[in-house]
Parts: sequence; C-alpha cells; structure tokens
Amino acid sequence: MNINVILFTDFETLDVFGPVEVFGKVENYTIGYYSQQGGIVSNKDGLRIETQKIDDIKINDVLFIPGGLGTRQVVENTSLIDQIKQLAEKSRYVLTVCTGSALLARTGLLDGKKATSNKRAFDWVKSNSDRVNWIQQARWVVDGKYYTSSGVSAGIDMTLGFVSDLSGKNTAEEIAFRIEYNWQSDKHHDDFWKQ
Repeated sequence: MNINVILFTDFETLDVFGPVEVFGKVENYTIGYYSQQGGIVSNKDGLRIETQKIDDIKINDVLFIPGGLGTRQVVENTSLIDQIKQLAEKSRYVLTVCTGSALLARTGLLDGKKATSNKRAFDWVKSNSDRVNWIQQARWVVDGKYYTSSGVSAGIDMTLGFVSDLSGKNTAEEIAFRIEYNWQSDKHHDDFWKQ
C-alpha cells in the first residue's frame, strides 16, 4: 500500500514521523513524501525532507496530511487545496493529523461528515468550515474513508487504529509493543479535549 505524505513549510514533526514509524512497520507499505513544488521542505524543528512534486503521485492508496503552523498559510493556497481535493477524491483512504483536517475541510470533502482536530487549535480549525460535524472530545474520528485525529501524538493512535481496521487489532498491538508505545485505542476519548 502506498502512503502519500503531503508536506509543506512548517509541518509538525511528530504529526508526520509518529505515524510514519507505524506505517514503516507494516509489511508492503511504501511511504513517499510530496510537496507542491517538490524539493526540500523544512520546518521549525530544523528538519529538512526531500520531496517529489504532488503531480508525480501515481498510486492513490492513502493520502496523509499532517498539521502544524504551516497550515495557517496553506489554507489560503487555493491551488494546493485543489490538488489535495483531487488526490483525496482518488485515494482509497485519507488520513489527517492535527490541523491537517482544516486543509481537508477547505476542500469541501468533509461537508456533512464527522471529523476532529487539535484541541488547542480547534476554534481555528472549525472556522475553516461550518459544514463539518466537528467532534471535540474524540481522539480520532473515522467517517467512511476519512480518518482525522487530534493533535500531534494522537496521529500515532489514529494510525494504529487504521492499521487495526485494515490488518487486525493484533497487528496494531504488536506494532505498538515493538515501538514501546502505549496505544490509546479508544478513539472516542481524548484526555486533552478540556484543557
């Protein structure tokens, strides 16, 4: 299965590499990194990742969209939002972490669907679409092919949930044990939602 990770300037490190750690433990999963222009994409943690152009995506199994401070600019980038929409429509599954759900919401594809996001940025995310049924207390939400998670480390929980849905709970638990991670497997409850 191909995991197509969309990157942009100032993406959140753990939004990407927590889930990538999980995806990387699943047999026959291939991870690719893409950005609008291709080339090096960096963030405030000093991370620099080589990416291919979004137009180079050929297999649309999983579209993965992280969050981070960069989403505040990306929501205004209508050409990138249009590219995300086209890819999301073709993809078998679409996963977002943190404020990445704001980008997906801007496409209109979450209209009438349930979704969640980072609790500290929840009001801002909601301001990007009032047509989404935003679930504040959820750790992650699944609505059809769309998986959206709360902030940062919640992306790991959601990705383990995704693996569980596709490959069985035992596989997800084995991965969590292998990476020494205490998986919060209850998607309906996020300890951070009232803070």
